[in-house]
Amino acid sequence: MPELFLDRVTKQFKQKIAVDNVSIRMKTGVYGFLGANGAGKTTLLRMLCGILKPTAGEISYNGMEIGQLDGEYRRILGYLPQDFGYYPSFSARRYLEYLAAQKALPKDLAKNKAQEMLELVGLSDTGKQKIRTFSGGMLRRLGIAQALLNDPEILILDEPTAGLDPKERIRFRNMISALSKDRIVILSTHIVSDIEYIADEILLIKHGQIIKHGTAQAITESIRGHVWECLATPKVAERIQASCPVSSLKHTDGKVHLRLISHSCPFKGAVAAEPGLEDVYLYYFEEVSEYANDLERRIV
Repeated sequence: MPELFLDRVTKQFKQKIAVDNVSIRMKTGVYGFLGANGAGKTTLLRMLCGILKPTAGEISYNGMEIGQLDGEYRRILGYLPQDFGYYPSFSARRYLEYLAAQKALPKDLAKNKAQEMLELVGLSDTGKQKIRTFSGGMLRRLGIAQALLNDPEILILDEPTAGLDPKERIRFRNMISALSKDRIVILSTHIVSDIEYIADEILLIKHGQIIKHGTAQAITESIRGHVWECLATPKVAERIQASCPVSSLKHTDGKVHLRLISHSCPFKGAVAAEPGLEDVYLYYFEEVSEYANDLERRIV
């Protein structure tokens, strides 16, 4: 069974600490890295891929430091960066066959694998089409296909659903769930729905640190009592939005139904609501009102 272990990993660029003393052990399953842009997710992924070296700490695979494994580690790794390189004049099939050859797959196997991956990501009908004609969503699917060419034991995906429409995003989630049966899948995103239903463990990353990790259910449960719903006039609703994070609002019959985040009951009439993962995101990554009475004073 594959195992990745990050032991007190830190990455510093001049005066900026991008990743700060991160330790985590990962085995087979889907790990969702959730955080705002600039939280350190991409830097952490690039270290996991061996592209960047930690300033301090160590990353090991099955007990061996990944730098020592060198080519053997790259052989079992699949990686989709935010912006992956491709040759615009290549067809999708030729591009995948070329990359398969770079990964030392025999020619016949490379062709079969390229076709298999095109079918997996729904591009088999456009395999002969030039990549420069692809839409953003098609490019992301091609990126996923190239990351899977070598049947990796570790699959690392950085913002993989950027540019995908809702139907493609659902298809992607189902595919990743199926692929995670016997490999480590690490998915970095700021889109909550990408990981809500498929991640075995979610890691909340803020300012380069893991501030919370666990199952979606456990993390959601951690903010019970901090999610509230209420009805307000449009004028009061505007003041509420300026005072605390609001995860949703809906106008109905001249009133506004709001769902908001607060450490305690923000004002009379608000009722506790069942928390969800979007609420978790707002709770941990937005400024949440510390004092209920302060919020009430500002909106009345």
